[in-house]
Order: sequence, then C-alpha cells, then structure tokens
Amino acid sequence: MNLNNATIYTKADIPQKAVILYFHGGGLVYGSREDLPDFHIETLTNAGFTIIAFDYPLAPESKIDIILSDIINSIESYIANNNLPYFLWGRSAGAYLCLLAASKKLSKAPNGILSYYGYGFLTRDWFETPSNYYNTLPKVSEKCLNICKNNFCTNGSLDSRYSIYVYARQTGNWKNLFYEGREKFFFLDYSLALCDKLPCPVFYTHSINDNDVSYNEFKELYTKFKGTTYIVSEPMHDFDRNTDSDATKKLLEKTIEFLNFNLK
Repeated sequence: MNLNNATIYTKADIPQKAVILYFHGGGLVYGSREDLPDFHIETLTNAGFTIIAFDYPLAPESKIDIILSDIINSIESYIANNNLPYFLWGRSAGAYLCLLAASKKLSKAPNGILSYYGYGFLTRDWFETPSNYYNTLPKVSEKCLNICKNNFCTNGSLDSRYSIYVYARQTGNWKNLFYEGREKFFFLDYSLALCDKLPCPVFYTHSINDNDVSYNEFKELYTKFKGTTYIVSEPMHDFDRNTDSDATKKLLEKTIEFLNFNLK
C-alpha cells in the first residue's frame, strides 16, 4: 500500500477494531491531511480505531474527475492490502468525496461513512449563487488564482489558498474551479442526485446555523439516504474545530457509538 500521501494515527498498545480512512475539507481548493484536531485523533485512537489521513489533488489545478479518481485509488489501495474493516470519514468537501466515492461501487463497501457537514450537490441555491456569508468578508480579486501556477497541488495551506475559496463563493463561480463540462454531466457524474442508495450506513453531523453548506442541503441528503444524525446549533460550518465545546465532545461520543454499532 502506497502511503506517501497519507499519515497514520494509531495506538500500538490498543487492539485495533477497524481503520478510518480520512479525507480533509477545504472546498476542494485548499486543505491538508494534517488538519485533524488532536482531540479527534486521541479520542478515536484510544477507542481502538486507526486513522489513515490522505491528501488528494486540489482544484483548480486538478478537476473533479482527477480528484475523485485519486480518492477511489486511495480507498482501493487500502482494500487490496488490509483485512481490518474500514470506514470512510470526511469533513465538508472530504465528506462529499467519501459519499461520492461510495456511490461508485467500490470493490468492498465500507462499514459506514462519517459525513461531517458534508454535501452531495442536491440543492443548487447554496453553491451556484454568490454566498451572503462570504460576501460579508473583504472582497477577493480574481487575481488570487495567480497562485495556481503548478500543474498539480495536493496540499494547500489556509494562508495561501483560502482566498481562492472565498473568491469562488463570493462570485458564485465555485463549481467552475473544479468542473469543466456540460451542466447535466456534472449532476449525472459528480453529484448524488441520481444515486438511489449508498452501500453502507451514514452518520451525519451538521449545524442548523451552518454559514457555508446550507442546512437545506443536509436535509436533502438525509432525506435521500437516511442514517444517523447529530444536529447542533453552533454558529459555524466546521463547529468541531472548537474542541472545548460540549457539542464537539458529544459529537465524538456519537461518532464512536456509530462506529462500534456498525462493527457488529
């Protein structure tokens, strides 16, 4: 198994129940496999779960077909070389990629998917129009795209690439950064709109006050595929970055309950 683009978190002195394959967020344009809070890592590894966190190609240098192919290759590499049960875990864009990859019929289905404030491009009002929230931030010029001069990027820091995402959401041009092609093929191939069923249970968490991915998108996702939910009213998208909050502590408790239940 090629782990050049992965980081492994485990506790050698604790019997391992399963492996969690983790994919970070960042709107497909920034982020790193090393974005997991220490609290999450410690809590899950102490509970007997190994975490393998992956990087993947970022837009706009790479488009969604290349990104998804890389995600599937990482998952299939684990399946081919390991016997422990596995789960998929993504936060935001990473959750979208996990759900999308699972919909493409992997050679071995995961025992479950952890979707932390994920989406499936099921509702269009939140991602194809300028974002009210992001337009409260200082305006970002299209010149921010000048940083994207490399042919391939798999690690984008918040400092260097977050402005790309802000620009994309302020203008409503986000999808154009990671997809080139006819509109109908995006919804056919890279949304969950035509997926009737996922191959495993899903755990969803989302905030009703999410300022990035609309709560309506979550409701459509849950209505379509059902699963286990943990809903909060925190005032931000990635609310679990506040590891001192009761909401985050409860989230990790619920996450471990879901993992253990789906190992039975």
